[in-house]
Amino acid sequence: MKKLRTYFLVPLLISLLVLTTGMSSQTAMATSHKSPIQDLILLQNVPESDSQFENGTIKLTPLHVFKEGHFMKTSNNLKWKSTNKRVATVDNNGLVTTTGKPGMAIIQVSEGKLVDRVALLGKPNRSSGKWHGKPPVTYEVKKMKGKRYNLIENAISHMTLEEKVGQMLMPDFRNMNGKNVTELTPEIEQLVQKYHLGGVILFRENVVTTEQTARLVSDYQKASEKYGLLMSIDQEGGIVTRLQSGTDMPGNMALGATRSEELAGKVGKAIGEELHSLGINMNFAPSFDINNNPDNPVIGVRSFSEDPELTAQLGVAYMNGLQGTGTSGAAKHFPGHGDTAVDSHLGLPEVPYDKERLKQVELYPFQKAMEAGVDAVMTAHVTFPKIDGTTVISKKDGTEINVPATLSYKVLTELMREEMGYDGLITTDALNMKAIADHFGPVDSVIRAVQAGTDLVLMPVGLESVATGLVDAVRTGEISESRIESSVERILSLKLKRGVLKEENPKSIDEVIATAKETVGSETHKQIEREVAEKSVTVVKNNDVLPLKVNTTEKIAVIGSSYIDELYQAVKSKHENTVLVKTGEPLTTDQLSQVSDVSAIIVGTTTSTVAGRSPSNPQMAMVNDLMDQTDVPVIAVGVRNPYDIMAYPNVDGYLAQYGFRTASFKATASLLFGDIQPTGKLPVTIPNPTGGTLYPFGHGLTYNK
Repeated sequence: MKKLRTYFLVPLLISLLVLTTGMSSQTAMATSHKSPIQDLILLQNVPESDSQFENGTIKLTPLHVFKEGHFMKTSNNLKWKSTNKRVATVDNNGLVTTTGKPGMAIIQVSEGKLVDRVALLGKPNRSSGKWHGKPPVTYEVKKMKGKRYNLIENAISHMTLEEKVGQMLMPDFRNMNGKNVTELTPEIEQLVQKYHLGGVILFRENVVTTEQTARLVSDYQKASEKYGLLMSIDQEGGIVTRLQSGTDMPGNMALGATRSEELAGKVGKAIGEELHSLGINMNFAPSFDINNNPDNPVIGVRSFSEDPELTAQLGVAYMNGLQGTGTSGAAKHFPGHGDTAVDSHLGLPEVPYDKERLKQVELYPFQKAMEAGVDAVMTAHVTFPKIDGTTVISKKDGTEINVPATLSYKVLTELMREEMGYDGLITTDALNMKAIADHFGPVDSVIRAVQAGTDLVLMPVGLESVATGLVDAVRTGEISESRIESSVERILSLKLKRGVLKEENPKSIDEVIATAKETVGSETHKQIEREVAEKSVTVVKNNDVLPLKVNTTEKIAVIGSSYIDELYQAVKSKHENTVLVKTGEPLTTDQLSQVSDVSAIIVGTTTSTVAGRSPSNPQMAMVNDLMDQTDVPVIAVGVRNPYDIMAYPNVDGYLAQYGFRTASFKATASLLFGDIQPTGKLPVTIPNPTGGTLYPFGHGLTYNK
């Protein structure tokens, strides 16, 4: 053991001592006065970078550091060598391959007289479980030290105020001149450069096909002059899915019904792989909101559960899967949008609880996400008067209103930063939502958000006025420049951590497209989608009518309006003798005659609001009327929200599907006919109209074998 320690620790200490002395003077001597390039360094030596070995290999990333302070990936005219090929070798592209043997290797990259090195250390891992003979070797990067690696401090010192403010802005370009933006226009390119944008968010209108999306993202990155763009999207899965060519995962509440951290991790990883292959490096997901209010019109099935512990476990698993692909995740919507009955896209919701209750329930999953290293946290346009009772006069109607979390110093800085210890990126939710846009002016809302502690201003209203307004606010002393610089430091730190950098020699677009086409919507990801769907659909009620036992001559009817074609096609694929009646209200006499000879009725209901779930709603009245007008089993499918059965509790059978994606309809059909055993468990409580419980959290039936 002593020999082994001497073998790799003594050379390491000697080498580190040699390598970390004199490097700055060596670089200064090597730099040409005419060249804008000041230094060549390895990203892996930068303190903010996150270096990970994968299957015994690591790709080293050389950067040119320019006199103007910015930095870019470089790859041409470089020479690589390893000081100890017994431990690790390096190819001409900087790909390091370890040998499985302990020890230390110094990997060097050079370009003329510019040189940088990084140390790789391999140690026997005696705690890695069962092993025979020699223990396996674990490798780690030992970063070099020195001012040359303080890229962020150097960059900020060279940035203009306009450049600093620009890094904090993330607008959307959904439509322009009456058309969806599916390719980069000269006007948008000019805006990216004029306002030195730090990022852009994409929507479904922007991402139509895999090839088109890859080209659009690549062109955005080319448009950025100095720093890579955070290219973001809301690809949560389920009802919030943007990629039109991607894998439509069943969604968070479906994952809650599976109770599987493993599946949550697989979903996050699959989504991250698809986004990463397209060049999209930031995903505003997952939702860590707790859906403990059945009347919530905006979260609902976007939440994993009503249970804080389950929400935290599945959310962190999803997040780890996502961020493990190099794609940043964001926990949203802080401090919690789950217990609201107003959609913040349309109005200003309130959560009335005090801090102790919030810590036990709403804040718990966010705390776990922060402890697990989530890259970003998105704020909620929701008021929390017991946390911040500050009031302002609404610009909408002159009334006195509480300041929402997005604009609250007490929530973002005192609660999130100081009490909960979060030091990552804070982003607003979209500032064009009515909860903000109606009550605060476009510029005032952004200034308030920055003063409160936000780093990233998402979808500001009026890019020019907001950029100018923020700059003016700094120049007049309304916001300190150091406050702006703190946000820029976090933004650049995240970019370095995730390798979001301008590239001097980017991959050819054809190579990017080829990789993306292999990844986006791949069969491997489709299999994960199927598995989640099949393990999530929950049999909530069964009066001995499921699974359906019908012969080929017996007829089945599928009835409903929203998404009913998908349900019909899924059922028909299992039982050819199936008829469809499309209606969202009680059947007419003619329609009732069409189902007079059926053996069973399957009815689909889709709701997103409490009004839609009312027994008086035509869709719900239809289900109750079917039970009165027919004498065959009526089996209902809650296509979206599991709460639909509250409107028709006497139905013969009920399945909660949690979403309207194809895989979930197919899983429902398989369960209806007993092709698979139901295993889903309710992630929420279904109340009854009098305030009691109709079906408890964790309820879920199986079939008797």
